[in-house]
Amino acid sequence: MFKQALASNGLIAILRGVRPEEVVGIGEVLYAEGFRVIEVPLNSPEPYRSIRALRDSLPADCVIGAGTVLSAEQVQQVKAAGGQLIVMPHSDPAVLQAAKAAGLWLAPGVATPTEAFAALAAGADVLKLFPAEMIGTAVVKALLAVLPTGTALVPVGGISPDNMQAFVAAGVKGFGLGSGLYRPGLSAAEVATRAAAYVAAWRRLSA
Repeated sequence: MFKQALASNGLIAILRGVRPEEVVGIGEVLYAEGFRVIEVPLNSPEPYRSIRALRDSLPADCVIGAGTVLSAEQVQQVKAAGGQLIVMPHSDPAVLQAAKAAGLWLAPGVATPTEAFAALAAGADVLKLFPAEMIGTAVVKALLAVLPTGTALVPVGGISPDNMQAFVAAGVKGFGLGSGLYRPGLSAAEVATRAAAYVAAWRRLSA
């Protein structure tokens, strides 16, 4: 289901700093614009409440996950809150193992071939290329030249509708969108406007 969600729209919404009382409204406009994967980083206010609220309010074809997951204990808390996806800035083996043991989808952060191959061996469903603005498309091409065919590489960090084209041309399967899509203080209507711009760019580039 996670890979189906990414196939329908390769954009992952990262709602860092979102509050439980606003998350449903923001999640609804993201879903309406076509997003099918939404992530609440665990360094947000009351993240498990937000994860539960999203899972309870959005259709089943929308995958709800947690970002900035740093420990095996957090993996269990995410699962208890209804989360389905573990997103990490790194590739800590203990967290990888905990996520797979819990039956959750897994998107660990990688920046090198060594990290990428180790993450895939541990059961990663997609690879989060982080931080994308520092790594660039040359690294994307080099990684995809040696990684197994079909590996889903998802850049995160500094992605805007204007710089997506080079990454898509290099072979990425999607993007994680942070402050360019949502930052604390934005209304649901403002998020909807930004979401529409990203989705339009993605559809144009992935057509």
